[in-house]
Order: sequence, then C-alpha cells, then structure tokens
Amino acid sequence: MPVSAASTQPPVYDVVGVGNALVDVISHADDGFIHQYELVKGSMTLIDTERAIYLYKALGSAVEMSGGSAANTMTGVASFGGRAAYIGKVSDDELGNVFGHDLRAVGVQFRPGAPADDTPTGRCIIVVTPDAERTMNTYLGVSSLLCPADIDQATVAAGKVLYMEGYLYDRPEAKEAFRLAASVAHAHGRQVSLTLSDSFCVDRHRDDFRSLVTDEVDILFGNSDELLSLYQVESLDEAVARVQRDCHLAVITVGAKGCYIVSRNDVLTAPAEDVDQVLDTTGAGDLFAAGFLYGYTRDLPLDECAKLGAIAAAEVISHVGPRPLVELRSLLS
Repeated sequence: MPVSAASTQPPVYDVVGVGNALVDVISHADDGFIHQYELVKGSMTLIDTERAIYLYKALGSAVEMSGGSAANTMTGVASFGGRAAYIGKVSDDELGNVFGHDLRAVGVQFRPGAPADDTPTGRCIIVVTPDAERTMNTYLGVSSLLCPADIDQATVAAGKVLYMEGYLYDRPEAKEAFRLAASVAHAHGRQVSLTLSDSFCVDRHRDDFRSLVTDEVDILFGNSDELLSLYQVESLDEAVARVQRDCHLAVITVGAKGCYIVSRNDVLTAPAEDVDQVLDTTGAGDLFAAGFLYGYTRDLPLDECAKLGAIAAAEVISHVGPRPLVELRSLLS
C-alpha cells in the first residue's frame, strides 16, 4: 500500500472530498404523517424517483440544506478554518442549486460533475417527530451516477489529502472514479483516505474495500462495527491487529469510549469529549473525520488530531442535524 511522497507543488486545499451529493430536506411532523405515508419510523429507507417526488411534495414546509457524508466532513474542515473542496454530482435543478450554494456559503469549493437531464438531484427526506426520532427516506438520484469523467483531476491533485466515502461505492462507474481519484492523488504526492461509512455498506463491498485498504488507502476511518464487518471477526482487538497490517493509519471510533489510532508500529487510544445531552448522533463520524483531518493536515500529533475530532463530534451530537451550529474554530482553546 503506497504512502505518498512529498509533492513538489504546495497544496491548494487541505482536504478534497468525493461523495454522494445529497440535499437534506428536513421537516417536523407527528406520527400521523409517518403512518399516512407508510414510513418506517426511525429507519433509513432507499426510495426511487417517483416516491421521492411524492414525499417531497407531501412535506409542505421544510428546511433544505446540502448534505451527504463527505460533504458534512468538508463543511467541518472549513468550520475549523481549513481549506476544503468537494466533488459530487448534482443536476441543474432547484435542489442542485441549493447544494452548491450551501457548500460555497461555508467556504467549501464545489466541483460538480456533469448533470443528467433525466435524473434529479439526490435528496434525503428527513421527518423529525416530536420524540426527536428521525425517519429518513433517501433518494440517491444523480449523485450515484458519479463516473470517472466527473472527477476534477486538477482539484484532486491540489488537495493534501483526498477523502472518499464508502456510501458512493455501489456502481462500477463509481468504483472506477474512486480508483482514478486515488491514482491522481498518489501521482501528485498526496494521501488518500477512505471512510467505511456503514457496516451494511461494508457487507456489500467487503472484498473491494479490503483491496482498497491494502492497495490505495493511506488513512482509514470507521467505527468498531464497520471494522468488525470488514474483517468478519468478533473481536475488536483482532480487527485492529488486521487493519494494522493492512493500512498505514486507521482511526476507529468506539462511541463514548473515544477512538483507536492504529499505525504500523503502535495502537493509541484517545477519549471522547463529554456531552451533557446527546440529541442526534447523525454526522458524528463525519465531523470526527473533519477534526482529525484538520489536525493531520497541520502535522499535529495523532492524539491531538483525535482530540479535534472528538470536539467536532461532541458539538454535532449535542443538537439535531449533521452540521455544526457554531464555528468549530471557536471551540479551540
């Protein structure tokens, strides 16, 4: 597995993200709405175009904001004061415009792939009930059609670290786009990172992910469930030992217990930040990666990188929504 040599060109960006470009459409409703539209409360369900349009119209008033795992991470990097860019695919429609505007407004450079005339921008329709439960119906739309031609190679080459989300990895063209982006990054002396995204995602792509981790990935992000799924073992210690052999650096979160920082020669642990009340864990892993990468691209010690990740994760789980409500840089002492 290659670890990038130093580039002769200074990076323009700290982190460049590649992922599913989705707009979060968030509405508050009671349980009657859940039953009327036959939603599965508290779950995430993938839906088709017709269902997405139907539910979107049924919501009435809603808050619309750019979302998606890697986009959340890039927003976090920018909130710390870092330089971030994002590559994702949206269509030339209302929600596509919302996505691009939101990212640019928080300081993230957006490089959209070519739109598709007949496929709308992806969206995650989120219904929040009075008990704070979030019911999600996700329409991937054009975001899932990302292909090698959509990868802005100049942007990838200009980022110190490339960050890719596993959620995007379902189609052959997306796999090709991953490999292309990684090869461009390494050819320019940059590092490549991957987030495993979800244990179900790992289940679908285990062999491909293992190959990526061994051959292409310099920094792996995941949680304990995802790592256990990746190696199909029951012991976290065994999974950590396996990833230590495969990957230059892996950062594995274990919820309120903090994280493991696994390098070739050492395994460190770092604590989580205390939170008075956890309201919504959505985006916790995304923001943890943001803080870690912000520190990593500034050559901070790994335990300090983990502390920044913990600060960002603690902020986002203390309120509803996957993006920070305050500038993360303001939380640094």
